[in-house]
Amino acid sequence: MADLTTNFVGITSPNPFWLASAPPTDKEYNVRRAFEAGWGGVVWKTLGEEGPPVVNVNGPRYGAVWGADRQLLGLNNIELITDRPLEVNLREIAAVKRDYPDRAVIVSLMVPCTEEAWKTILPLVEETGADGVELNFGCPHGMSERGMGSAVGQVPEYITMVTRWVKQYSNLPCIVKLTPNITDIRKPAMAAFEGGADAVSLINTINSITSVDLDLFAPEPTIDGKGAHGGYCGPAVKPIALNMVAEIARDPEMPGLPISGIGGVTTWKDAAEFLALGAGNVQVCTAAMTYGFKVVQEMISGLSQYLDDKGMTLDDLVGRAVPNVSDWQNLNLNYVTKARIDQDACIKCGRCYAACEDTSHQAIDMSEDRVFTVKDDECVACNLCVNVCPVEDCITMERVEAGATDERTGTVVPAEFGDWTTHPNNPMRRTAAE
Repeated sequence: MADLTTNFVGITSPNPFWLASAPPTDKEYNVRRAFEAGWGGVVWKTLGEEGPPVVNVNGPRYGAVWGADRQLLGLNNIELITDRPLEVNLREIAAVKRDYPDRAVIVSLMVPCTEEAWKTILPLVEETGADGVELNFGCPHGMSERGMGSAVGQVPEYITMVTRWVKQYSNLPCIVKLTPNITDIRKPAMAAFEGGADAVSLINTINSITSVDLDLFAPEPTIDGKGAHGGYCGPAVKPIALNMVAEIARDPEMPGLPISGIGGVTTWKDAAEFLALGAGNVQVCTAAMTYGFKVVQEMISGLSQYLDDKGMTLDDLVGRAVPNVSDWQNLNLNYVTKARIDQDACIKCGRCYAACEDTSHQAIDMSEDRVFTVKDDECVACNLCVNVCPVEDCITMERVEAGATDERTGTVVPAEFGDWTTHPNNPMRRTAAE
């Protein structure tokens, strides 16, 4: 099996799968069971400053979005940071790190945005033997209303300021956790980079209301007839997370900034996609809450098998896809494809026809005996038919070779590359080409 040993900002773990800061990492009992199941590391649920712990609601804390067969697609979470005393958490962190020295133990922190608060808590964390700290600048509910969490993460100047305090008062590696509730993820990432962060982690949860109870007329989860926005996580947020990870990984102004990828990682393939887009490891929450801690065993075996099949190491995979992430204006407009339907695989359900006829380009024909064929003179290769077809690989996109005529446009497909920066319809083409 491929060696999955990971060195992330100097923190070694037996594999790149860490549990994210969340309910599964709130106490020693959970973390020990997680390590026994095979997790390479954990980010301990966010600690606050010494004093009275935060108070969580005593009613439902999660809302949900389901797919077919009640598959959990996303959770909406209104839970706050740990509501257990700081000294109890610190004592348990020390005990776990002592007994599992080969596993990564990172401590998530959220305290008021004052230098003294950070200066006070950091030595206490260092005394536990923890491997690093993660600054929670992403929580979108409850704590943000107190000037912490995403209230800090949405202000680049605050990110830089606090990160500098952490680097000043601690020798531990510093990971800054970013909020997705922002227009351009590169700005807070750059702020962390300028503050001296050793890495960033993303994404934290997305502001959301997942559903409304149409009898009570209140958002869910409902607490005594009222509801509040919460943080959305799970498989549904993965596309957003992948894009934000890639935006940071390919930014030339932050070269080599390590990234811990978070957001909807449920299988080894999800993890591999994050790694290919530049993440050095991944953090998982919803999958563990849905399937239990042993879900990591499939992730470990699957990723190992994939690397073996590809003849790659883990380091070979990290960032492998980044050079192929492009802006739209740099895509090859001379690359022409057409849909093709495998008649032997087709089950004659008609989904492709209905989707194309009603909502796309009327490029699929249906005969009286329900044989579906593509009309090349109408097909723009939008890929909708591929995505709605229930049979994998029944419909594919095949390239029209250079020199052949595109029946839709009546023009010969060029052999040379041509993007929007050089296209004759672009009024700025000369400037773009230069």
